Amino acid sequence: MSTPSTLFPESAGQVTATQPVVVARDLKQVYKISHGAFRPADHLQAVSGVSFAVLPGKTLAVVGESGCGKSTLARMVSLIETPAAGQLKLGEVDVMQVNAKDHQALRRTVQLVFQNPYGSLNPRKKIGAILEAPLEINTALDASQRAEQARAMLALVGLRPEHYDRYPHMFSGGQRQRIAIARALMLKPGLIVADEPVSALDVSIQAQVLNLLADLQRNLGLAYLFISHDLGVVRHIAHEVLVMYLGHAMEQGDKTTIFAQPLHPYTQALLASTPGIVGSGAPRQRIVLKGELPSPLNPPNGCVFSTRCPHVTERCQNERPVLRELAGRQVACHLAEQFTQPAAEQH
Repeated sequence: MSTPSTLFPESAGQVTATQPVVVARDLKQVYKISHGAFRPADHLQAVSGVSFAVLPGKTLAVVGESGCGKSTLARMVSLIETPAAGQLKLGEVDVMQVNAKDHQALRRTVQLVFQNPYGSLNPRKKIGAILEAPLEINTALDASQRAEQARAMLALVGLRPEHYDRYPHMFSGGQRQRIAIARALMLKPGLIVADEPVSALDVSIQAQVLNLLADLQRNLGLAYLFISHDLGVVRHIAHEVLVMYLGHAMEQGDKTTIFAQPLHPYTQALLASTPGIVGSGAPRQRIVLKGELPSPLNPPNGCVFSTRCPHVTERCQNERPVLRELAGRQVACHLAEQFTQPAAEQH
């Protein structure tokens, strides 16, 4: 039977590479919203100039409320959608410059794990066939070789050999998500895009799946783009954090730095609303965000967070802040300097 090192001969145990698996520069996505023949179409900017890089063996967590653009970002990075503007590189390859044939080959290097383990597996196929399908489509392996690799992958994600001949309905949610992770790994990708991979699972099962993802990353050198709204989950899985709001990056940097002292009011609110997370520089009182998320079809003129920010000023309402370096991270807030002081000194 194959071992992890033969399933991933190039990446097993190698987490020292310094070349990013994925690089995004000023990535944007715009959707055209049609209203029929008698009204002009609107343009919804779902992602507005986001940049990041993810190294082998590292996890970038993208966090924010529903509608912030994080799932759109996941679809662009996993090559389901083409960015409207900006640059996206997988390894050394510029996704925006390749032809259709090379684009198809490039999709093997990045795989997606979906949110719902109950809807992402074909209920009419046995687990063995589900795992072998990517190999059948994309490789020249024969049936016995495909079966060998599928069985080895089951063992790698903590499932038993007899599960190979069972159907998805015979498994729990946590087991199904392990199967979905195994399927994503069959083509030996360097990057896994995980879109809310544990949000549909019981809390007791979430930790098991997160531990599995961490073990696979450590043993195989995988890079993760981890999409989540739950900062409690992010605290356990991420190395870096990108906080998004209405398509914009609000704060971005090392997880420890941001959790210890968030400098953007939106990040502060997210952390304050998550039980068990208290940073040294976080506000002492719970922050309750008032009002609704603005429509992405009609975003505020200044800072996109200005309509809900408890510290808003006239400048915030009229001038959009740029993402800038401050205190070991990047932050898009005119008032960020006042939050660099210890909580007791803030007014």
